[in-house]
Amino acid sequence: MTERALRPTGLLAGLRTRRAVPRGSYDGSFFLRRTLAVVAAAIMLVALGALSGTYVGFDFVQAILDVPGGFAWMATQFVPSFSSLQKLDAILPALGSTILASVASSCTAAVLAYICAVLGSRAVGVGGPFPLVVRAIASLFRNIPVVAWAFILLFSFKQSEFTGFFALFLTSFGYLTRCFLESIDEMSAGPVEALRACGASYGQIVAQAVIPMSITSVVSWVLYMIETNIRDATLVGILTGTGIGFVFDVYYKSFRYDVAGLVLLCIILVVIACELVSNFVRRRIL
Repeated sequence: MTERALRPTGLLAGLRTRRAVPRGSYDGSFFLRRTLAVVAAAIMLVALGALSGTYVGFDFVQAILDVPGGFAWMATQFVPSFSSLQKLDAILPALGSTILASVASSCTAAVLAYICAVLGSRAVGVGGPFPLVVRAIASLFRNIPVVAWAFILLFSFKQSEFTGFFALFLTSFGYLTRCFLESIDEMSAGPVEALRACGASYGQIVAQAVIPMSITSVVSWVLYMIETNIRDATLVGILTGTGIGFVFDVYYKSFRYDVAGLVLLCIILVVIACELVSNFVRRRIL
């Protein structure tokens, strides 16, 4: 055989000519490339932020200098006083109505969203165009902000408790439908296939397989939706003239900042309490 025939070619030649790194040795080129990529991405984000701030006229330095003064004003003006405590008889009923509206809208939306999610699921749905229709409706309701829904519904239902309830319901329905669809599609297909093999009906499959396997995720999402709606109901109440949002708006516009601060404190305490309760329930059911 000639010397040319014995010479390695192709992939083998490339492997032999490449400088091999001994096992256990340090190759700094990889980490250098990774560091340069991270630095380049950070510089790009900073440049993009600076360009956007310049376009809208945002002065970052002045904003940083104004932060201490803003917090100092909030600490002196929004601190509840002894006289503001006398307004609790007007604050607590409005807060209670806001909580009840949030719970009612979340639970009502959860029931309808779960039915639509089961029928529109790719795993256990009825098939046909129904899954596409359900996902399209869920995306439409979910992507329209609750504030936009409140403005739209104000023209039809005026300022009322039902307007706030309906705005929270539509947003919750779209969000929960999407979450329930993902939860049902991700569950194990084994029990469903076993029931189908045994000749079970569609209702029996839903009752014996779909609901038991998805109920934990459903409860968790509903609790999260209640927390979110309590926060959103404050802003919706300002627009619809109902609930705790309306009470806050009245005292804020009348320059009673101490009472407005008390309203904010009550809202914060309710949201924290709801979060603690939901976390406790999640730990018990998971």
